[in-house]
Amino acid sequence: MPIDKIKSLKITQIKSVIGHNSKTKRTMAALGLRRMHQTVKHDDTPQIKGMINAVSFLLKVEKS
Repeated sequence: MPIDKIKSLKITQIKSVIGHNSKTKRTMAALGLRRMHQTVKHDDTPQIKGMINAVSFLLKVEKS
């Protein structure tokens, strides 16, 4: 797929991982999120979508 056809997502952490299980914390770390209100950009891939679905209650996701 050409690079300019790949869509990207802006993912922002809006809730803390304190008190959540280690799997949730590892998923957030895999997304590159370490602190509140931090925003990262990722390509819109099935792997990223799966991680977002697993921790969607902690995130805000925007298409960019």
